[in-house]
Amino acid sequence: MTEDKDRKPLGSRTFNFACNDTIPCFTRCCHSADMLLYPYDIIRLKQNLSMGSEEFLIEHTVTAFRESPNFPSVMLRMSDKEGQPCSFLTDKGCSVYPDRPYSCRAYPLEPAMSGDGKGGSTIESFLVRHDHCLGHDKGEDWTAGQYMSDQGMTDYNEHNRAWARVAYMLFSENRFGEKGKENPAMNMAFMASYNMNTFRRFVFESSFLKRFVVPEDRIEQVRADDTALMHLGFDWILRFLGGTGPLQEKAQ
Repeated sequence: MTEDKDRKPLGSRTFNFACNDTIPCFTRCCHSADMLLYPYDIIRLKQNLSMGSEEFLIEHTVTAFRESPNFPSVMLRMSDKEGQPCSFLTDKGCSVYPDRPYSCRAYPLEPAMSGDGKGGSTIESFLVRHDHCLGHDKGEDWTAGQYMSDQGMTDYNEHNRAWARVAYMLFSENRFGEKGKENPAMNMAFMASYNMNTFRRFVFESSFLKRFVVPEDRIEQVRADDTALMHLGFDWILRFLGGTGPLQEKAQ
């Protein structure tokens, strides 16, 4: 949706909200949505759809330099049907509801998550009101924490905090020189962020495990689990581009 919105910090205050099929606007926000996807969103969605990560990225996303000219963001692609509904929207609602993206879970909150440049991250929740949304003052009173817990966002917040520390480095300054998006290093960082199937091949079929100290138990985790692999990717980006983080190179 591109209409104007009211956006205010929520802090410790409560808000009253409901979203269900008794609200007249139900699923209206699922049309023409301008939605950022986080790396963990992509893992959950591609697993729900039984797709490979590269296949999912090609079919369901758009890549653009949105948050910063230094590194691309990944946005959810809307369908070409009238009104540009989400590709996962059906007559009964969201077909991927258990694995719906972070932004869908959070609405009408906009959690602003950012790295602090010191290895930490912060989160501040904003309450937004769009003209199309009729769910305000129609339900229960929530704090930001209560609403996030109700919407199953605990794991998402944990993984997105880890991403925020990496994103701070990627988005805050140019790490790729004059070549920018033509620099192969950007493609490598993008792969390690969003394309787990390709990154797994890189880890196990290149010299990666000969170059970096990765404990055997972690190797087995990343071999089988995309989320564990994603965090290895984050650690590798911090080392590869920033020379920081927990991943260490082996002594030669």
